[in-house]
Formats: sequence, structure tokens, C-alpha cells
Amino acid sequence: MQKAEKMQELRVFAQEIRVETLKTVGSLGFGHVPGAMSVIDALAVLYGEVMKVDPKNPHWEDRDWCVLSKGHAGPAMYATLGLKGFYPVEDAYTLNQPHTNFPSHTDRTKTPGVDLTTGSLGQGMSTATGAALGNKLDGRDSHVFVFVGDGECDEGQVWEAAQFAAHYKLDNLVCFVDDNKYQLDGAVDKVMSHGKGIGAKFAAFGWNVIELQDGNDVEQIYDAVQLAYDTKGVPTCIVLNTVKGLGATFAEGTGAHSSQPTKEQWDEAIAAAEKKLAEIKAQ
Repeated sequence: MQKAEKMQELRVFAQEIRVETLKTVGSLGFGHVPGAMSVIDALAVLYGEVMKVDPKNPHWEDRDWCVLSKGHAGPAMYATLGLKGFYPVEDAYTLNQPHTNFPSHTDRTKTPGVDLTTGSLGQGMSTATGAALGNKLDGRDSHVFVFVGDGECDEGQVWEAAQFAAHYKLDNLVCFVDDNKYQLDGAVDKVMSHGKGIGAKFAAFGWNVIELQDGNDVEQIYDAVQLAYDTKGVPTCIVLNTVKGLGATFAEGTGAHSSQPTKEQWDEAIAAAEKKLAEIKAQ
């Protein structure tokens, strides 16, 4: 398959994830839509083309791992895994309901395909780093991908893990920073500025850093992962310059951390996302 065809398939997959993410959170009526929508394109690249996974054997020892340290973006992961065939995608419509296997934040004991439980910001970065070290010690030819938010990078635990990963030369670890410019309390540069930038900070810790102009572009993401694979002896940080809430009509451009729109707004957002999916498929 030619690269152009692969990229078109990934664009379709990403939009399918957007539709299902909206339906998943919409089943509850409120939730962390904005921060889920901004990581969808990277999830589409990983699960649509890059990662070695087996939906019929989620605990396959030689699989690639994906850790959502910004665990509140769980609905995007649930939609991705459902579309990938780990379970019927409609199962995730029980999001956060009693006895559900789909809690607000990802939980490896409940959801097939979730590699590590996350929730408290910063901890997923540490556990992902530990998983990368463990897999390397076991001689496994696999990678661990971890997603952290730009606001999450206020946490000192992120930088302890970054120092550890560089020291132990974990070139099987790839960290995506969802640089969507907002966190719970407002704009990142107002709440806790990262100075010269998150990429510069990771570079100072000894990481290979790739900064993308458009972190919602599947081709740029795919190419960056290939560069990460070619980099030996150091972990890689891919900084995704993203739009928070991208593809959700009630959230995009607002900077909101979570959303509680009316039913009419949910219906409008889902309809708009489905229309966009049809348009992409027709390209």
C-alpha cells in the first residue's frame, strides 16, 4: 500500500474515533471531551498503523504498550480500542455508570487493551517508564508510548521519569506531549509557563525531541514515530501542537477542560462529526 493510501485510511480512522468518542461521552452527558479530542489523531496513527497489538490477546507479552498518563482522555482510548476490535465499541457507552468496565480514567483491571491504570497526573509517565525498562531487560522488541498533557508537565514526577528514562537509555520509550495550550485552571502559559518550551525541557534531560507544527496531522505524527524508531540510545519526546476539543462543535476553541452541553448540542456535535467522516471518506 502506498503511503498516501495509508494516510487516508488513518484520517478516516481518526474521524471514526472522534465520532465514537462523542457518542461515548454523550451517553453520560458530560465529561472530558476537549482533552480527549486533541490526542485522537496520534491514537489513530498508533493503533491504525504503528503498534503491534492483538485484540484477541490483549496481554500478548511482545505487544507494544500505550499508556494514557492524561487518563481523563480515556473516552478517546475506549473508542479507539473498540473500533480496533478489543470489544464492541458500543460497550463504552456505559461510561462511568455503575459496574461499568469504562471508568472516567483508564483502568487496566477493567478495560481490555488498557495497558496501565492512570488517573493522578504524572503517575502514568513513571509507570510507562518502568514498563519500558522492564521490557528492555526482558529483551523484548517492543515500544512503550505514553501520552502526557502540557498542563500535566507541571508535575515533578514527569521530570523524575524523564531523567530516569534518559539515564537508562530507554530508546523503546516514546512520549507524546499533548501541547494543546490549556489545563484545568486556564491557559498553560498563564497558570505555569514552560519557559523556553516543553521540548527544550525534555532535550535538557537528554531526550531526542521532535516538535510537530500540526500535532493533529496524521502524516506528521506517523513520520515522527518513524524517526523515533531510528533513534538509538535515548528516549524520544514528540511534542504535538494540538487544538483542544478539535472536532467537537461545543468544545473546539473554548479552552474548556470538561464539557456539559445540552442534548441538542450533543446531537449537533455528533451529526457534524459524522458529516465530516463522510466527507473524509469521499476524498
